[in-house]
Amino acid sequence: MDLQINRDGTFVSADLGGRIDGTNAHEFAQTVREAIEDTDTCLLIDCKDLIYISSAGLRAILMTAKLLQDRKARFALSTLSSQIMEVFQISGFDKIVAVHGTREEAVAALAG
Repeated sequence: MDLQINRDGTFVSADLGGRIDGTNAHEFAQTVREAIEDTDTCLLIDCKDLIYISSAGLRAILMTAKLLQDRKARFALSTLSSQIMEVFQISGFDKIVAVHGTREEAVAALAG
């Protein structure tokens, strides 16, 4: 897993790559949780380099979404490959988490 977190004021973005599975899902969730401050309003995770996500990874995404919802912050994912998008659709996660085709679309949706 490769995770690069960037901050622009109260907007946090993360570039996610590699694999999220049972071996690193907890690390992913913890790193994201520690990066989010109480005053943050948005988190965008760009998944353009994500090649695999397991059910443990999906759970980590869900826990992140719940944390942000509890804080009244917005959350979105962008740039999922067709294979990762299929996992989100089959699991129904595309109905739980906002998923956008491009980073630009996600930024615009989160800003609006």
